[in-house]
Amino acid sequence: MITKYFTNVTVRFNPFGKEARCARAVLSQIPPSLKTSCKINLELLNDQSTKKPFVEVVFKDKTTMSGNPGELALADFTNMFDKHSKKLLFKEEVDK
Repeated sequence: MITKYFTNVTVRFNPFGKEARCARAVLSQIPPSLKTSCKINLELLNDQSTKKPFVEVVFKDKTTMSGNPGELALADFTNMFDKHSKKLLFKEEVDK
């Protein structure tokens, strides 16, 4: 996953729910070096919570992408985020 262009990552999930594996995998893809320049928000839900689990990423160009980790796999998130990151990488290369 290309994380260079992330500015804000928000992950909300129930640690005992079916979405936990995917949400944790997305969090594990964020390198420690990025954790100083990217704001990471983590919210844990319980069984009685009415909030929906989600993973949301805000890019440097203020584009926001999100999805439900209970419905999408890690590969789906990786493809979705990499698609936009590659656009930003291309734009960065053209501007040089």
